[in-house]
Amino acid sequence: MSRPRVAIRPVRLEDVSALTALYVAQRDFLAPFEPERDATFFTRSGQAKLLERAITLRVAGFAERFLILADDEPAGVLAVNNIVRGVSQSATIGYFVAEEHNGNGIATRAVGHVSDWAFATVGLHRLEAGTLTANTASQRVLERNGFTRIGVAQRYLRIAGAWQDHVLFQLLAEDHRRAGGATA
Repeated sequence: MSRPRVAIRPVRLEDVSALTALYVAQRDFLAPFEPERDATFFTRSGQAKLLERAITLRVAGFAERFLILADDEPAGVLAVNNIVRGVSQSATIGYFVAEEHNGNGIATRAVGHVSDWAFATVGLHRLEAGTLTANTASQRVLERNGFTRIGVAQRYLRIAGAWQDHVLFQLLAEDHRRAGGATA
């Protein structure tokens, strides 16, 4: 079996149906890894509001939300949030790939693409990410992209209804370049 082609692209308003279907199909799979979601999150109108907000944040330069595509089909979402300029030049990333696509390297390649974008196109100095302490698959995705562990943040985010510890990671632009990534 060949590996799927992986690409990322910024979300568009016309992605509302695809995103709604993706989140509905992955609702149970994602529940242990995400905040508790109101029922409206899983509706077309709920996703439309989120898309409008994502586009507003993009225009303001504060965030970017990407659709992960595997062989041109929606396979997940990758978000770059909290883009900070000035002396920081940093952002955080978060992502998911649909359960049926796990283990095919899609998340690894998508994170690589967004790292290239963040350093070469946006000119950031640092990307940060956090995973639940037991989410070793996501930790491997980050490590394969050159992210290094920087510690554990206790009770970092409210996930699945409880404050959860997270392993924190970072990737610096110069480390990414040395590893053969973006040439920012």
